[in-house]
Amino acid sequence: MQNKILTTFNLKKFLDNLTTKPGVYLMLNKENKIIYVGKAKNLKKRITSYFSQSVQKTPKIITLIAQITEIKVTVTHTESEALLLEDILIKQHQPRYNILLRDDKSYPYLHLSDHQFPRLTVHRSKKRSKGRYFGPYPHVKAVYESLNLLQKLFLLRHCQDSFFRNRSRPCLQFQIKRCSAPCVKLIDEANYQIEVDHAILFLSGKSEYIIEILAEKMQKSAKQLEFEQAAHFRDQIIHLRTLQERQYVNIGKGNIDIIAGVVNNEIGCICVLSIRKGLQIGNQIFFPQHTQESDDVALLSAFLPQYYLNQEHDIPDEVVTHVACHEVALLTEVISQQRGKPLIIHHKVRDTRAHWVKMAIENAQIQLAQQQPNYYRERLAALTVALQLEEMPQRLECFDISHTQGSATVASCVVFDIEGPKFNAYRRFNIQHITPGDDYAAMEQVLTRHYRHHNDMILPDILFIDGGKGQVKIAQTVLNHYQLDKIKIVGIAKGHERIAGLETLILSDCTTPLILPKHSLALLLIQHIRDEAHRFAITGHRNKRDAHQKSLLEQIEGIGAKRRRCLINHFGGLEGIMRAEVSELTAVPGINQQLAQRIYDFFVSSSS
Repeated sequence: MQNKILTTFNLKKFLDNLTTKPGVYLMLNKENKIIYVGKAKNLKKRITSYFSQSVQKTPKIITLIAQITEIKVTVTHTESEALLLEDILIKQHQPRYNILLRDDKSYPYLHLSDHQFPRLTVHRSKKRSKGRYFGPYPHVKAVYESLNLLQKLFLLRHCQDSFFRNRSRPCLQFQIKRCSAPCVKLIDEANYQIEVDHAILFLSGKSEYIIEILAEKMQKSAKQLEFEQAAHFRDQIIHLRTLQERQYVNIGKGNIDIIAGVVNNEIGCICVLSIRKGLQIGNQIFFPQHTQESDDVALLSAFLPQYYLNQEHDIPDEVVTHVACHEVALLTEVISQQRGKPLIIHHKVRDTRAHWVKMAIENAQIQLAQQQPNYYRERLAALTVALQLEEMPQRLECFDISHTQGSATVASCVVFDIEGPKFNAYRRFNIQHITPGDDYAAMEQVLTRHYRHHNDMILPDILFIDGGKGQVKIAQTVLNHYQLDKIKIVGIAKGHERIAGLETLILSDCTTPLILPKHSLALLLIQHIRDEAHRFAITGHRNKRDAHQKSLLEQIEGIGAKRRRCLINHFGGLEGIMRAEVSELTAVPGINQQLAQRIYDFFVSSSS
């Protein structure tokens, strides 16, 4: 018997744009209190399973689902990061339906002791011993394997201090080349410290030093046909790479806010990841108003002072943004005075902080995508009113033409329905047998090729054409030929100096052009559709052009992938190469006089 799920949570709306990436999800009740924290390798699949009627539910799960009024997600790069973040959030919020709380000792650390000759070991209990800790790491097996490898690479001891003090001769670890025997002074303190520094450098994720050494050894062994030894080095690199995949839920010490702001289709979203005492304690999502004509820089520049000035919430010691903001120096000075101690605001970061910035951007983008359907429907409703339609259109199509001085012409067709872009319905057309640069002929060809199959396709309510009266007339002629005169045609004529917001709409059923206000929701939707068609067309054109350039250059003897790339980068494309003299060709790295002459002769003979 199936369990009937009762909940006030709108699952369909939530899942429409939910990511399939790994992450953590927080379930909230009507009091906005977190009642459950979970992690998932695939957020969409995991959350859907709660509401699936085909899956048998326990009474506890049924009770939990019935209380859900909202679900918040935080995307991570790996499932391991999600596991660690889940642990932190469970301990912080202690949700009612999370029973098994994990302790820090569940995760292993690497510990470098505070000693004249430090020992490197795996540590799984409380951090009571002095020294440096690296981690936590969720993969226990990988940590032990990597510890053994690090001991072989750096010859660091791992014996107990009591054993170390009482040695009179080297132990077996020295004989098997896993320790440099500092216990009997076979290595002095200075040289041992160099190895310790190398280990710290690697474990801190700041250098590819050791991996580069192993890679060189692997290549050398392979050249000498010592394949077994090469495989051994390859396995070592794999183990080190596993260890190097640091888990960024714990970044050491410090109070930091990581802030990313994303603007898409004139809708802005800001994600604030809060790090306190080195641990992520959660994230906040903001959707500022009046973000028209804003970009990421303008969005964050306006957000920072409103968020930090004269606010009661905790202000961290460091703020990291994903782009450079305006008047950062002034804002830093004012906030520092307000909180009574220095504050750092910057955007150029590496390693761990760069990882967090990427995560904040992804979370902002995903949250923005979840909000887009609401904004999209508002704009679609505004378009219905602006074009005086009797009902909201169910399908919109837009065509665009892209070429470079008439060559490699490609046409695109993008499709939007009641929910937004319908990517699987997008189409590209290679335009052939027309006069180069004839946009009218290109438009006639693509419309004819597309709508001649109208009996087997879903027809649009509105056909948008990136162009003016001439393109609209071409579209009318083609549609009338196939008796598709009920489709409304709208030409999007570019404004003065192609400035967005100054477009003129050419309507097939009206003699007077339509000019909408600059911030009209209907115009914003039209611009979105037009820009998507242009993006899709130009991508196809570039791929076609690059393939053509590659095929021609491949016919020249002595031009491989590297030289082909150098030529295209140097001259900016095939046309520049074709026009180049021999002396100009020799200026390209890797092109000598003989090869330059061969290239020159090839294109001269091709044009004759």
